[in-house]
Amino acid sequence: MDRLVALPGSPAECPWAEALWASADVTLAVGAVVLVAPPTWHTSLVAFVFLAAAWLLVWRHDDARVRRAGLTLGGLLLPGHLDVRRLVRDAIGAAGWALGLSAAVAVPYLIGWRAWWQPRFAFALSVTPGEIVDETLGQLLVIALPEEAFYRGYLQSRFDDAWPPRWRVLGARVGPGLLAAAAVFALGHVATVQLPTRLAVFFPALVFGWLRARTGGIGASVAFHAFCNLYSQLLGRGYGVY
Repeated sequence: MDRLVALPGSPAECPWAEALWASADVTLAVGAVVLVAPPTWHTSLVAFVFLAAAWLLVWRHDDARVRRAGLTLGGLLLPGHLDVRRLVRDAIGAAGWALGLSAAVAVPYLIGWRAWWQPRFAFALSVTPGEIVDETLGQLLVIALPEEAFYRGYLQSRFDDAWPPRWRVLGARVGPGLLAAAAVFALGHVATVQLPTRLAVFFPALVFGWLRARTGGIGASVAFHAFCNLYSQLLGRGYGVY
């Protein structure tokens, strides 16, 4: 079994320092992609950076580390026999959590979105089934999964190692690690696109992190993250704002 070896005084010996070091490296790599690569490659290359970081920091190590980070994905990413029933059960559970939260926030978010953007036109959207499928798969597999694997799978779990969860919130045990991971997530978004409004992703990140803690994995946070992005795009395009 592979084991992470921490040299005396190294960041790996101090979980929060390791987490911040890894975050800085990943943010720099993502920033380099945005600066150097053609715009049409940005999304795919950024996804690769996040997935590569998750692999280096979690997936290539022992099974216990993968489980502790919530990155088993129903056993799909563990060696050995795949328990299909467990995979299906976990997928249905994750989808259920995501759908439930999506239904709960859809109307309040719409009210807040309209108050902020104050659209001048009535909602009108024309999309093909193919565009819906492409956008949904893109948000799930290329944006939400890579980001959640790193920020909620690795980063939040590593912060929790440093600062054990101490608060019970709606059935989930969370702590300072949830806040720290959400803050790094928000700062990472500003580092790549220098707009102060990007800091607003701190708030949905709290929900993503809560889902990670409540369910023990990242499946629900991936699905809800994708919904948030898709819903925001739907409103923006439908109302002609962006």
